[in-house]
Amino acid sequence: MATIESSRQKSAVEYLNFGAKTSKRVTWESWEFTIEAPHLVRVTNASYGCEKDNHSYLVGVEDRDGVLVPAECECPADMYNEEYDCKHKVALAAVGGAVVLDAAAAFSHQSTEGDESILAGECDCTTLSDLPCWPCYRKGVRA
Repeated sequence: MATIESSRQKSAVEYLNFGAKTSKRVTWESWEFTIEAPHLVRVTNASYGCEKDNHSYLVGVEDRDGVLVPAECECPADMYNEEYDCKHKVALAAVGGAVVLDAAAAFSHQSTEGDESILAGECDCTTLSDLPCWPCYRKGVRA
């Protein structure tokens, strides 16, 4: 009997090694994702409420055979256990998925370079009503 090989590309989740406990925690817990730099995503376990900042870690993203995959995490579970991937990497792959992974790979520092224009007085605040433009808002500058 001939077998048909699938030309389907592996998903990011399929590149990770994790158990049932990690899978359940990723499903049950609430996650937030913030792109901080090219190929770096901050993964926050928002289930901890006001203490969520203490459960926030940077996860590196790398390309493996054309698939963007969470590669390393700064959390203790990932740093000291080489056998299994941590829940932050699994959450990024499963919950954040291709959208967040693609955004991390496409992120450029150029997207934040416009902030320097505030100092030169070259922002969009003058064309807006009483609201500051986004770079001014982020810097706390009022129009």
